[in-house]
Parts: sequence; structure tokens; C-alpha cells
Amino acid sequence: MSKDSNQKSPYGAGFIAACIVVGAVLVCGALMLIGGRTSPATTSLDRAQPNAAEQTQPAGQSQPAGTQPAGTQPGAVEPVGPATPDGSTAAGRPRSGTGCNLPTGDQTVPVKPPAVDGWDVSRRVVVPRSSTYGPAVTDSDGFRRCFAHSPTGAVYAAYSAFAALSDQEVGVAAARKLMVPGPDTDALIRELQSEDSSSGYPVTQLAGYHLIDTGPDRVVLMLATPVQSAYASLTLTLIWHEGDWRLKPPAVGDPVGAPFAQHRDLSDFVAWSGV
Repeated sequence: MSKDSNQKSPYGAGFIAACIVVGAVLVCGALMLIGGRTSPATTSLDRAQPNAAEQTQPAGQSQPAGTQPAGTQPGAVEPVGPATPDGSTAAGRPRSGTGCNLPTGDQTVPVKPPAVDGWDVSRRVVVPRSSTYGPAVTDSDGFRRCFAHSPTGAVYAAYSAFAALSDQEVGVAAARKLMVPGPDTDALIRELQSEDSSSGYPVTQLAGYHLIDTGPDRVVLMLATPVQSAYASLTLTLIWHEGDWRLKPPAVGDPVGAPFAQHRDLSDFVAWSGV
């Protein structure tokens, strides 16, 4: 991997930070996860994806360098309440096992840019949309959910999660809606509640993804963002939980998105962006 070094963010658990050294200058592109109110729903930016016609890797073929198959590691399932017509429970989460009625679909690893129906702006970040992979639902508060139970569905979910995590003003809501419930998520929410929300934060767009580990109910991937003339990455783990992809929360005291890394180019990534 064309990686200069791995870095742990110097910021707190409520920060998504990616730092890269360009020459002797340390350039940091920071995306905060801080508590606050939600922002409006997405705005459509439909346009064709140049590589939309390319197909995903056929089943049975080896994965690209740096990826390893993973066994099933499902997240813990909580009891759910009665379902609403849009496929969610009374708590606002999708029904267990339904994927919000999206078919499971192709389980091959997307080693080429997936097909898209269009690109949307979600909290100032451009993210993909597909009738096949999701999101099937965009809540009134702008959160995108209901993705296909497949590696490609997980990539779509990761892009939308990145957009939500990038918004400093919806940190607590993002943690509650996007992360697997448990002690680590509770600890993150408490920390976010103790921080001040802010506005006027910088926005970083996504440039591509790299799948590190894939399994039926767990996907680990890196997302690359441009930083001046190079790239930085953060790492997300997605767990299939109650019929949708949810983020595994960081360990107590760790920042969201760790470990972070530096990259000279996108040679180790699938270049995939709507901008």
C-alpha cells in the first residue's frame, strides 16, 4: 500500500480526523462528530457515473490485495417494536431481517465502481443512491438508511454514514441512529453531549473505498478523502444489525474513524466519487 504512515487522531472520540504529511508540512483535513440538531434532507445531484456499467467481482474469484475473507460476526440483536409502513420499528430502526424490503442481491465484492442511479448531497457531502443497494428510506431529519444486505450495500451505507458523521451539528443523533447499541455507543453519546455544537465546519468529499474484510454480517473498509495533492483515509466497521448496516462504535476513548492513514494516491482504492 502506498501509505506513508498510520496515525491515531490527536483529537477526542468525537472527531473524525485524517492527517497527511506533504513534504515537511502536516496538513489535516478534519471532520467532526459533535452533538447538535439535524440538518435538512438530501438534495438531488443526478448525473451519470462513468463506470456504472462495470460489473462487480464474480463469486469465487480472489479478492484484491489487502482484503481477507471474514467469518460471520453478527451484531447483537435487540427486541424491536411494531413495524411502521416504511419498514421501521417504533424506535425508528428497520425491522430485523427485512433490510427495509430491499432484496439481498449480489454478494460479490465490488472491486470496481458500483452502478448508481444518481448522486445526492447529504449534509454537504456527495453520496451515491441506488434502487438496488439503497438507501431505501431517507428520514425527515435527513438520515439515510435501509441498505442491501451485501458488500455493495455496505459500501453505500458507509458513504452515507460518512456524510452524517461529518456534520458537527448532528453528532448525538448520528451515534444513536447509525451505531450498534451498547456500552461503547453509550459512552460516545455521553462524551458528545458534553461537547458544544458548532457551525461553519469544513467539509471533505469522498474519493474512494478499499474493502479490508468482508463477511455476511460484517464489513471493514477504508474511505479515502483528498487532502491537498494526496489522500487520507479513515476506517469504518459495519455490522448487520436489525435489518440494516450499522456502525461499530469506537472503543471508549478512541476517535471515530481510527485508525487513520496517509496515501500518495488512490492505487489501493476503488476510485468512486460523484464530484
